Amino acid sequence: MSDTATASAERPEKTVGYRAKFGVITPSTNTAVESDYNTIRPPGVTFHVGRMWIQKRTDNDEEADKTLRQMRETIDTAIRDVVTCEPDRLICGMSSETFMGGLEGNTKFIKHAEEISGLKVTTGADSVSAALDHFGARKIAVLTPYQQIIDVQVEKFFSDLGYDLVRMKGLRVPHALAAARIPPERLREVLLELDGSDVDAIVQAGANLSLIEVAEEMEERLEKPVIALNIATVWHALRAVGINDQFRGFGSLFSKA
Repeated sequence: MSDTATASAERPEKTVGYRAKFGVITPSTNTAVESDYNTIRPPGVTFHVGRMWIQKRTDNDEEADKTLRQMRETIDTAIRDVVTCEPDRLICGMSSETFMGGLEGNTKFIKHAEEISGLKVTTGADSVSAALDHFGARKIAVLTPYQQIIDVQVEKFFSDLGYDLVRMKGLRVPHALAAARIPPERLREVLLELDGSDVDAIVQAGANLSLIEVAEEMEERLEKPVIALNIATVWHALRAVGINDQFRGFGSLFSKA
C-alpha cells in the first residue's frame, strides 16, 4: 500500500481531507490558485496553502526577474511551513520558476522541493507536459501572462522535451495581480488567435492566469485540447495519489477516460 493510501486510510471518512491533503506553495500575490483548485476539488480532497513573498511589479524583464529571485529566497520557508499540516503531496502553485532552465531546471526544482518537503512534488511544467502526452499532442501553441525573459524559458522547456512550439503569445502583464484580472472574453480572443490547423493543442502557463471558465468551452469550440495550467496541475496531483474521479466542467482531462 502506498504512503498516501495508508495516510488516507487512517482518516475517518467525511473528516477534513479524508481522501487526500495537498500542500500548495504559491506567490503572495496569487489570487487564482486557491480559487481554481477549490472550484475543481472533488469530495474528500483539501488544499492547504503556504505563500512566498514577492513584489507586485512585473512590467519589464528586470522586474520579472526580480520576482523570481524573491521567490527563491522564500520558497524553502513556504515549504517548511505548509508541510506541518502533513499533506500527502506537495503542489507548486506557480509555474514560472518551474520552467526556468528548461527541462533540467524543472528537474532540479523538483529535487530541491522533494528534499525540503520529504514529499513527492507536482509542478505546473510537469503537469502540462503530462497532459500533452496524455492527448498525444506534439505541435502546440502556448499562452502565458509573462514578460519575454520568462517566455524564452517556457519555450526552452517544451523544446527540450521535443514539442514543436508553433506559436506563442505572452500577455506581458504589468504587475503580478494583473493576470487574474484578465476577463474571459479576452482569453477567448487570444485562444482563437493561437489556434490553427497546424497545432494539436493549446497550452496555458501562469498559475495566476485562470482559464477554468473557458477551457472546456474552447475545447469544444476548437475541437482540440486546451490545457489550462491550474486544471492540469490538479489533475496531475490527483492522479498521482490514485484519485481518478471524472466530472464535467473543466475540460477533457477530467471528463474523458
